[in-house]
Amino acid sequence: MSTPMGYLAIVLHAHLPFVRHADGEDYLEEKWFYEALIETYIPLYIVLSRLAAEGVPYRITISVSPTLLSMFRDPLLQTRFSTYMNNLIDLAEQEVARTRWLPQFHEIAKMYRDRFRAARDVYWNDLGGDMTVGLQELSDSGRVELITTAATHGYLPLMEVCPEATRAQIRAGVEYFRQVFGFGPKGFWLPECGYSPGIDGYLKEAGIAYFFTDSHGLLNASVRPRYGVYAPVYCRSGIAAFGRDMESSKQVWSAQEGYPGDYDYREFYRDIGHELDWESIKHLMGNCSVRLQTGLKYYRVTGRTDHKEPYVRQWALEKAATHAGNFVFNRERQVEYLASVMDRTPIIVAPYDAELFGHWWFEGPEFLDYVIRKIAYDQNTIELATPSDYLKLHPRNQVTTPSMSSWGYMGYSEVWLADCNNWIYRHLHTIAWRMTDLANSHPHPQPELTRRALAQAARELLLAQSSDWAFIMKAGTCVDYAKKRVETHVARFLRLYDDIKASTIDPGWLAEIEEQSNIFPDIDYTVYAGAQASL
Repeated sequence: MSTPMGYLAIVLHAHLPFVRHADGEDYLEEKWFYEALIETYIPLYIVLSRLAAEGVPYRITISVSPTLLSMFRDPLLQTRFSTYMNNLIDLAEQEVARTRWLPQFHEIAKMYRDRFRAARDVYWNDLGGDMTVGLQELSDSGRVELITTAATHGYLPLMEVCPEATRAQIRAGVEYFRQVFGFGPKGFWLPECGYSPGIDGYLKEAGIAYFFTDSHGLLNASVRPRYGVYAPVYCRSGIAAFGRDMESSKQVWSAQEGYPGDYDYREFYRDIGHELDWESIKHLMGNCSVRLQTGLKYYRVTGRTDHKEPYVRQWALEKAATHAGNFVFNRERQVEYLASVMDRTPIIVAPYDAELFGHWWFEGPEFLDYVIRKIAYDQNTIELATPSDYLKLHPRNQVTTPSMSSWGYMGYSEVWLADCNNWIYRHLHTIAWRMTDLANSHPHPQPELTRRALAQAARELLLAQSSDWAFIMKAGTCVDYAKKRVETHVARFLRLYDDIKASTIDPGWLAEIEEQSNIFPDIDYTVYAGAQASL
């Protein structure tokens, strides 16, 4: 292949909050994980591994959050997912029988049955029930660059009142990634693309080479970047910052202006879990007494109407191929223009939430498959690359300081600091300061029970800081659950703090919450050690 005129960096960010509940199986939120596995993570693995097996050249970046890695590896969730998947296959078999006299739905039912069976075979036979095995395989193939994010996806710009908390979120995330994969990540996905000046210094301490910001974070830098978002800049710490390209992003994620809203694609909101009689589906609902999404959906978008027409799989795949061609065409024209006005090779950074592909946009994995193949074989203008690839080719870059920014509504933390969720931060700041106090006052070594309590206090703090809880409160979905999670982790921390200080740790209660919040089993609580906090 000839030297390309420009590069495209596709970045998929895979993240879910820690939704493991050892105390029962009747948590609706735990099904978020199962749905994402069967609809997004396994299908993406199948697409990417098949491309590698066929020798298709490509390079993409996948960020995987430590909370998601922990759930991938958890035996309890693996067992529960197996039950969920088998129930789903049984439901699909039931649907194949039910629709045998309904030809417009029968073929779709068989498609779901076959997809679910294939997903189960890949998950257990190829991966042994552990998605990190597949991620390691993709990394080893040289086609996927794996990177990480903060330990529990804490929103970093709102932690700066306690620098040790920001540092701990970053270091704990990087360390867990290293424990899972055996190497350190080069890149870092800032949770919610939330950046404020100074965070890059903590990233440098953790061995990170680059991170991403939303477009305006780079465009509003202290010295405006000469190349806009089409080349990285170096922060004064030496860490590279890559800015998101809005044009390529909106074409893919926007249901109104982008591809997913096309009338031939599958309609997300029409699911048999809300349409069939209760007796037919209640076994899939587990212990829940409310109707849930099953993943079996028979209709296509059709239009901006409540009347939906049956889904036609072949039409949807043809549209995905057409849209992939349009996406690549637009990137070619974009690169041709950029190359004509830049004195270096441009890079277009296209970051997406991984769950868009397959879960929200059913045909997303196939779209990605078509895009990769078309870039590899149908043109010579652009080439897929990772940020690390680009930095190797262009090690000299402009130095500036990106501005404080986030993605989401309005772009400056409005989602994570609003009237509905701002109450959480006084509690998060308090327990962060107290964790710093504990780490400073209890250096290694400590008696085993004390060490366990200190480690658990760190876990409870990290889990309380997840950006997902504030996001859910702002979105207005599962608000009670989000509030309960914050309150539970804060309350546990406060009791641990008092017990550690008074040397009155209850071994039985400690063991109970260690089982419930078992993330990061090897965490070192001294990651919070630093300047003495004011309590």
